[in-house]
Amino acid sequence: QVQLVESGGGLVQAGGSLRLSCTASGRTLSSYNMGWFRQTPGKEREFVAAISGSNGGTYYSQSVKGRFTISRHNAKNTVFLQINSLKPEDTAVYYCAADRGSIVVRTTGALYDYWGQGTQVTVSS
Repeated sequence: QVQLVESGGGLVQAGGSLRLSCTASGRTLSSYNMGWFRQTPGKEREFVAAISGSNGGTYYSQSVKGRFTISRHNAKNTVFLQINSLKPEDTAVYYCAADRGSIVVRTTGALYDYWGQGTQVTVSS
């Protein structure tokens, strides 16, 4: 059974930075596509970023492109999300997810197989 554990969230002022981590256990995820999603109360879960397990290609939502960077360290079975120039609208619970079944990187959360418990990011203005 795969377990994903996120960490690195917190309270930060607008303009600040955070680095989120997602560490997997139970299986090596180097070949999996990995994604980050976020959700605020009353809103749909939103795709943020993803990284391919086959070629390391990265994908971002328009709202975070240029400010967020997804990366992975396969030897540590860990995926990172570097978040810069934080805005109050980035406040959300951030989840990482693993997709085992696709060559194509997907942005639909329902297609991912494993999820972490989430880490809260709060940006004050």
